[in-house]
Amino acid sequence: MKTIKEIIKKIIRVIVRTAIRIYFAIVYRVKVIGTENIPKNKKEPLIYCGNHRTYADPPLIVVTAKRHVRFLAKEELRKNPFFAFLGVVFGGIYVKRDSKDVSALKTTLKALKNGESIALFPEGTRHGMDKGEKAKDGAAFFAVRTGAKVIPVGISGGEKPFQKMTIQYGKPMDFSNRSKDELDEITDEIMNKIIELSK
Repeated sequence: MKTIKEIIKKIIRVIVRTAIRIYFAIVYRVKVIGTENIPKNKKEPLIYCGNHRTYADPPLIVVTAKRHVRFLAKEELRKNPFFAFLGVVFGGIYVKRDSKDVSALKTTLKALKNGESIALFPEGTRHGMDKGEKAKDGAAFFAVRTGAKVIPVGISGGEKPFQKMTIQYGKPMDFSNRSKDELDEITDEIMNKIIELSK
């Protein structure tokens, strides 16, 4: 049975999601493509993986992913009141960068095993690909460990307000039969699909 606190949070989540959706529609004229690729079973765990260009990317995925998504985000975002608020409302999972954060790892694995969906950016930081940084293998690890499918996401445009933005969802990628020895190869496959979708 849901507690009053959970019910209130769900109501706030709907209000915030609607407000953010309206903001994106007006300021960025967002075009959403490929949502038919997202499995309809809301209890099926999914890992959304997108390219990261601006601070607008996480909330854009949250309001267009067609289900409740918990984002993996850097610990420093808690210092920003707006992103801290979004973290509370949408159940953000905060990660301490440049360290092995066992707590975040356990929370993410538990969420996926409970049928929840998570989202993250393999680049690890904004414009990671442009900076030549190696993509992180977190998504590959979670996919192999839990069997959750990966939904590649490509975001383009919208670098500035009132510039049209497009978000495209690709077909689910299943790595349940792969091993932890293939994490680098799996990460490359995911990133190649993200790059293809973001063109």
